[in-house]
Amino acid sequence: MKKTKKALMFIAPKFDEKETIYPYYRLQEAGYEVDVAGTREGEYKGKTDFTFEANITFKDAKEADYDALVIPGGYAPDKVRTDPDALRLVKAFRASQKPIAMICHAGWVAASADVIKGVRLTSTKAIKDDLVNAGAQWEDSEAVVDQGFVTSRSPADLPAFMKALLKELDK
Repeated sequence: MKKTKKALMFIAPKFDEKETIYPYYRLQEAGYEVDVAGTREGEYKGKTDFTFEANITFKDAKEADYDALVIPGGYAPDKVRTDPDALRLVKAFRASQKPIAMICHAGWVAASADVIKGVRLTSTKAIKDDLVNAGAQWEDSEAVVDQGFVTSRSPADLPAFMKALLKELDK
């Protein structure tokens, strides 16, 4: 029997709609079931009041059930990085060497989880110093893949971001 391919995506208030919707549907097109985790189940408003729903909580999600973690940007990562269950999940994905995909401000979550020392990555320039101070090797590229991390800078990089993530998942 073939194993179901699954991905976990984080959400919080003021998420970036493009950085959430594009990976959500691209992963589904590639045959993945996608669960969306937040502090609570239910609707969250994005930066422009577009809503998207979490179907599982950070507390109830288990890394073992998923093949990858996707953390969109926007203002949401600033909220997500304060949740101990979200940080537990990031640490578990890192320990299991499963892909962690982060775009724009999402690197804040990995920095707070203390899992990016020595990792080459990118992000929006606004958080470059935070990532460098957390031990990352930051570069200005549309997509960087290193040690299981797949990172990009902004919505403009979404095609390269998803191409890199899907390639990482095919390994």
